[in-house]
Amino acid sequence: MEYLKPVLLQVLSPQCYDEFFINFNFLHVECLKAAISKGLGLGIIAGSVLVKVPQILKLFNAKSGEGINLTAIFMELFAISANMAYSYRNEFPFSSWGEGFFLAVQTALVAALVLLYGSGPGKGKNAGKSAAGGRSGSAVSALSFLACFSAGLALMLSPLAPMQLLWLFQASIVPIIVVSKMIQAVANYRQGSTGQLSAVTIFLLTGGAAARIFTSIQETGDSMMILTYVVSTFVNCIIAAQVIYYWNSGKSGKGGASKKKVAAKAKKEK
Repeated sequence: MEYLKPVLLQVLSPQCYDEFFINFNFLHVECLKAAISKGLGLGIIAGSVLVKVPQILKLFNAKSGEGINLTAIFMELFAISANMAYSYRNEFPFSSWGEGFFLAVQTALVAALVLLYGSGPGKGKNAGKSAAGGRSGSAVSALSFLACFSAGLALMLSPLAPMQLLWLFQASIVPIIVVSKMIQAVANYRQGSTGQLSAVTIFLLTGGAAARIFTSIQETGDSMMILTYVVSTFVNCIIAAQVIYYWNSGKSGKGGASKKKVAAKAKKEK
């Protein structure tokens, strides 16, 4: 087992390694909990590398940010970044917050694509053009946003940002998460569909938030972080339920019905 020891010590503490592989005490409760928590944390981080890729690809292929509320995305991005900075500066184990980096990068890309393509439906040559009720896209807006986000994140991670400010940011995450998800939920309800939201991404985020409740209890004991993930799980479940509901409704709903009417009207006019 010695050749595997360096790998196993990434998940187990030296004491727990001895309990499991020297004393063969595989039922040691505290070590089992620690190993499960560490394994879950590393699994969440590995999954987070690709968790929003389906969403990014869906936006890229559609050349449209239709159905995605940009305000909700900005609020979610702030919550992810603040949580990551708070955890990093508190020197919590990387396994308890590491997915925050990958989620922040991918969420920033989602926001940039919505800014680039706009919120109206469109493909190919029509991408970026404003549709009825939609917002036109802009490459300048997308690039400016990415530059500002990168600078802001670097500042929060540096010693220049006081810990009291980061604590306030962390405390604000709970209401921000609730408001951002409710904005998206209301937008889904009004449209009668979930637009370009990726079902895979939503379900992965919901499962990841639920698993983080356990890992936060085990690895940080920080009540603010635990509450954050409890609330995040609840509101993500609401969006996931909408994805299932509108999927079972034929993915059309009010939005789909209105598009069909517009298409039918256009045919009659021809």
